[in-house]
Amino acid sequence: MSCPQPRASVVIPHLNTPDLLARCLQSVLAQVLDTGSFEVIVVDNGSSRPLAPVEAAFPAVRFLREARPGPGHARNTGIAAASAATIVCIDADCRAAPGWLQAAVEAVEADPDHPAGGEITIDFVDPARLTGIEAYEAVFGFRQRMYIEAKQFSVTANLATARSLHAKIGPFGGIDIAEDLDWGKRAHAAGHATRFVPAMHVLHPARPDMAALKRKWQRHIRHDWTERQGPMLHWYVRALALLLSVPVEAVKLVTSPRVHGVGNRLRGVGVLAAIRMFRAAEMLRVAANPAGSGADHWNRAA
Repeated sequence: MSCPQPRASVVIPHLNTPDLLARCLQSVLAQVLDTGSFEVIVVDNGSSRPLAPVEAAFPAVRFLREARPGPGHARNTGIAAASAATIVCIDADCRAAPGWLQAAVEAVEADPDHPAGGEITIDFVDPARLTGIEAYEAVFGFRQRMYIEAKQFSVTANLATARSLHAKIGPFGGIDIAEDLDWGKRAHAAGHATRFVPAMHVLHPARPDMAALKRKWQRHIRHDWTERQGPMLHWYVRALALLLSVPVEAVKLVTSPRVHGVGNRLRGVGVLAAIRMFRAAEMLRVAANPAGSGADHWNRAA
């Protein structure tokens, strides 16, 4: 007797975070659908850290390999191997909140012509005492509603789509572009605007230190440089605007319901000011050295 086709395929790209992947898999396998089953596919993207212990601990999960660097390629490999009509993407360092998968499946099945992007909040280590980076990213790290409604894309750490729609829009791009932004804009241009589904909730850890946060912005700035349009003056104006925005964005942080406590807020403002200054300086550096790539700042050796 053949097994029934799963109702959803969860696709997880992975690179060098086996402990976080194990935590992610625990949260995903704990999901419950009202009817039907789901499969989980992990696609390792060239890790140097051994994955065998995680594979042994989760025998129900399919583990694949994708040698080409970039989470977009890994997701494409997972989707090509998927059996279900609904594809749900989450990142290996995230935790799925209860009800996440049910909300994703319901959203796609109700409207398969439009992708669904869910809420992403920071997974605090100690909610009573946040690090400066946790406080900063709680407000500015994953603004999914704004990304979806104003920029026409969902972060792929929490994206669901019909497999047929992914085939129509085409694969995710490689490591040199922001593959989630690129795919979402292609879908939007083809008449398949992404919807925001708050019940699709995942938790994402904050970057562990300023070096990791800076690497993130170095990738994004390189991606922005690759896709820039208009005269160079616009690039320099954007860099200046980052510096001038610090007081306004500081008010947003200290009044945000996502951060509580004077100390937490002050630590967050400190990171906000430091990272805005870094981003402005990095934009000027990229303009002076335009030959680099977003892949230059992708961690493949940890």
